[in-house]
This record gives sequence, structure tokens and C-alpha cells, in this order.
Amino acid sequence: MDKFMFRPIHTQPVVTKQARAVHSTKQVQNGFSKHLQTAIENNSKLIVSKHAEQRMNQRGIEITSDRWQQIENKIHEAKNKGVNESLVILKDAALIVSAKNNTVITAMDRQEAGTQIFTNINGTIILD
Repeated sequence: MDKFMFRPIHTQPVVTKQARAVHSTKQVQNGFSKHLQTAIENNSKLIVSKHAEQRMNQRGIEITSDRWQQIENKIHEAKNKGVNESLVILKDAALIVSAKNNTVITAMDRQEAGTQIFTNINGTIILD
């Protein structure tokens, strides 16, 4: 009894039936691609908060659609570089924008911005 005898146990491999591949139609792929593209486009558009909209109206700040497009592009670029909150300085206005949420938080005219201290900002975009 002093000697132990070890015998390996050989098992047969488990064979399973191969699952049939699910064939998706081009229409479904196009639908998904379209939905994904729409989501990406909506994600890059800036949203103006109610507060910022009120401030822009009170202070008479008007920004053209071309200028908004420039701001959106720069915010997207800043977001890719890790910026969460940014100060956007324009010729006649200054905006605080959450790049993380693609939201304009507040707006002020350039003179008012000159007397302010901005905190919790980790990026600045200057568009003259």
C-alpha cells in the first residue's frame, strides 16, 4: 500500500453543433449606421442652457451660425485634448462651455468678462 498508482483519465472532447451564423441584411446595417451617425452628429452640437440664453438676450449677444460652427469645432477639439470646462473668448463676448456636456453654461459681453475671475476652467479658446 505504500505505492500509489496514478492513471490519467482520458476524456473525449465535447463536440457541439456549430451555431448558424445570423445573416444581417444591408437594410439593418444601414439603419444602425444611420442611427450611429445621427447620434455622433447630435453629440457634437452645442446646447445653449436656459441661463446662457437669458444672459445672451439680456446682454444683446448675437452669434452667427458660422461662428457657432467654429465654436463647436473648437470645443470638440478641446474635448479630445481632455478639456472639461472651457472659456471661449470671442471679439464681443465670452462663453463658459462644458465640453464634457457640449453645453453653453453662461454668456457675457467682453467688457464684463474683463472684470471677472474664472474658476474651474481647464481650457481657453480664443476666437477673434
